[in-house]
Amino acid sequence: MIWYVLAVVLGLALIGAVAALIVTERRPRPPKPATASAAVVGREALDVVNAGLRRLTGECLRSGRSLPDLYAVVYSEERLGLLLAGPEETAPAPWTAEADGERWTVSPDDLHRPGPEGEPALPYALTVTVGLDGADRVLVDLSRAAGPVAVSGPDEEVRSLAEAVVAEALAGPVGALAEVTLVGSLAGDGFLAGAVPRTSRLHSAASLEEAFARAASAAPGAPAPGASEVTQIFRLIEGSSRIAVQGEAPHLFVVDASQLPRREGALDGLRRGDALLVLGDAPAGWPWRAGPDGTLDTGPLGLAVTRHAGRLA
Repeated sequence: MIWYVLAVVLGLALIGAVAALIVTERRPRPPKPATASAAVVGREALDVVNAGLRRLTGECLRSGRSLPDLYAVVYSEERLGLLLAGPEETAPAPWTAEADGERWTVSPDDLHRPGPEGEPALPYALTVTVGLDGADRVLVDLSRAAGPVAVSGPDEEVRSLAEAVVAEALAGPVGALAEVTLVGSLAGDGFLAGAVPRTSRLHSAASLEEAFARAASAAPGAPAPGASEVTQIFRLIEGSSRIAVQGEAPHLFVVDASQLPRREGALDGLRRGDALLVLGDAPAGWPWRAGPDGTLDTGPLGLAVTRHAGRLA
């Protein structure tokens, strides 16, 4: 009798254990953290972005429409997305308008199909990688900022991010026509330290005033601005609804916050289409903050960056 009772108890215990195992297996498991693939982190991602922007300029030239005012690009290997400052619900083929026209997307496969390639993406030449958002690569057009882009945070994080941005602008396919000037102490302290090959597009200047003057003397003249829009992002970036496809090469100036002139009118020499990257805390159109964990707070842009560009190498 005792053995019979014991067998029943053990049987019930076994049934309970099996049932618990089944319930555990059926219970939804938390998703694995999304990580970017090698194709998203590597150079080939920039080739896709460049192909997309060139195709975009070609389609707009062919159809006679204005280029969209994009301020960011997101690439996830399966899709290439453009984030627009103002909604445009009609996108040229092969792009598809989403999110009420504030985002245009395309499959990279569609970029290989026949179509007008267009000019090098000159209006977007200062579109550079700022980091990753999970599995997505995030790029920002620095020229769309209404004033300096200031990056504060731990010195090591700020410097590595700035070095990555400058290196990509000089050596990446998107910024193939961009000019860069290192100002003040950054011009002589080994800022890039061989991160990019020697190029005639990299300059140095003792002061920001000198840098602006040199850039102005080398340029044929700035294009006239077009009609402005009034969306929130547009006010932040002072965008124009009409961007010239052809024009002077955009210029990126890089300076330490301690050497940024604070007097009134000191930044008047910064032309529309150019960008000023400041290392350290300073008054800015786009104030960003790099975290000690490698994250990047993009401030008014609201773009999530879980690992900034300085940590991608």
